Amino acid sequence: MAGEGDSEPRKSFKLLGFLDVQSVPCARESVLYGSLGSLVVGLGHFLATSRVRRSCDFAVGGFISTMLGYWFYCRYNLAQQRIRQRMLKEGMKNRILFEGSYLDPEKKQTANERSDS
Repeated sequence: MAGEGDSEPRKSFKLLGFLDVQSVPCARESVLYGSLGSLVVGLGHFLATSRVRRSCDFAVGGFISTMLGYWFYCRYNLAQQRIRQRMLKEGMKNRILFEGSYLDPEKKQTANERSDS
């Protein structure tokens, strides 16, 4: 079956010779959305004006703007997700550390314990 006992390493696709699309987060999706944006903008401009060279220029601009726009959107969401994961990890560590002690926020403090603190 595929995936079982594969001794071959996965082939990487490098865009422009240096951007490894498989290992860089958000790179694959950015290139795919950029190419779709390029097609839509270029074809739309061609249908509106019937100017081939100008439509190709717009298609390149559409590719760059769509790719960069989605790149920043995806990286921002990835950074937010990592921050939430780090906060959750810290919270779980603190929960384990303080469980059952007087610092446990879920433990009800009596009036006697409050005056001792």
